[in-house]
Amino acid sequence: MDQPYDAIILGAGAAGLMCAIEAGRHGRRVLLLEHQERIGKKILISGGGRCNFTNLHTGPDNFLSANPHFVKSALARYTPADFIALVEKHHILYHEKKLGQLFCDRSAQEITGMLEQECREAGVEISTSAAVRDVQREVQKNDSFLVRTDSHTFRAPCLVIATGGLSIPKMGATSFGYDLARKFGLKVQEPRPALVPLVFSESDGKRWRDLAGVSNEVVASVPTSKQTFRENMLFTHRGVSGPAILQISSYWNGRDPVQIDLAPGRELVSEYHGMGNRDLANWKSLLRAVLPRRLADRWAEVHPLTGASDAALAEAERQLHQWKILPQGTEGFGKAEVTAGGVDTSELSAKTMETRKVPGLFLIGEVVDVTGQLGGFNFQWAWASGYCAGQAIADSVRKSS
Repeated sequence: MDQPYDAIILGAGAAGLMCAIEAGRHGRRVLLLEHQERIGKKILISGGGRCNFTNLHTGPDNFLSANPHFVKSALARYTPADFIALVEKHHILYHEKKLGQLFCDRSAQEITGMLEQECREAGVEISTSAAVRDVQREVQKNDSFLVRTDSHTFRAPCLVIATGGLSIPKMGATSFGYDLARKFGLKVQEPRPALVPLVFSESDGKRWRDLAGVSNEVVASVPTSKQTFRENMLFTHRGVSGPAILQISSYWNGRDPVQIDLAPGRELVSEYHGMGNRDLANWKSLLRAVLPRRLADRWAEVHPLTGASDAALAEAERQLHQWKILPQGTEGFGKAEVTAGGVDTSELSAKTMETRKVPGLFLIGEVVDVTGQLGGFNFQWAWASGYCAGQAIADSVRKSS
């Protein structure tokens, strides 16, 4: 049986929920279909279960895309202050952890509960465990979209793809959104893991893998990007992780080395001169003062001081500030926090998220070629893109009626 709606949204993640709320607030009949058994599963696991729901310092420079200007309109129309106002409306306690990152004091469930309540108040119909089997555009019936699940058929003039990316398959991530976009003739930038740990090459693994658990503040960079990140790095059993590495992984092209400054801001040669005797013992003592002890001792083994001359000391310091590793790869979508790449932004209106080729078709959130840095930026993109699409749906239905 055909069920008429003003909009059908595929995916009840952050972007899909926000889009549904905004369209529903304006009196639109909205159906939200989620193939998982509950809404917002990635919201629930984010931020260690406390949901880093936005970042106070959100701006276009915090996003990676083939078109770096695409995010500007949406981010300006729905800001962190807008989402904070919604959080405060529901009396959810939150705090700034660092660098503008806002987390719930208690649980990420408060965010999903808030969004679910907003959907109810907006009259949004939510259907979970609803796997979509087929989507068609009915050109002869006012260009409406026909969506079939195992048990129902639904029709609407607007269809929103908010199905996310490929990251964390065990949470239900699939290529459905990209496949559907291609079906409608849309260009897709090749998806790849982002905000993901890096895996050592075989040779680096032999040297460093047994330091798993050691953490140190570093500056990470890659030669193909102007981006640098000064945060912690963590040695793992397979390679390196931690915020600095997750951040730079999004900009790594898979071919060039990753450069790591293990002692940012330290002038080791000057400090060494101030220790008196130029001997190996003092150099090791200095390394232990700068690095975690296990890392300092291993570094001294792998990069022994070749002499006490100024040139030898300068080279030793350069190696510490410019440690280069050539990763074998990443830990893949299974460990990636987000997916880089996605539906090419040239296919979409930056203001409405509607496709240029197919009127009434919208794409929002992670399925689009917009990837935020670590720290709440990807959620802010989800809220902003969902809001813009929801507004556009309300406007389009109003005009058609």
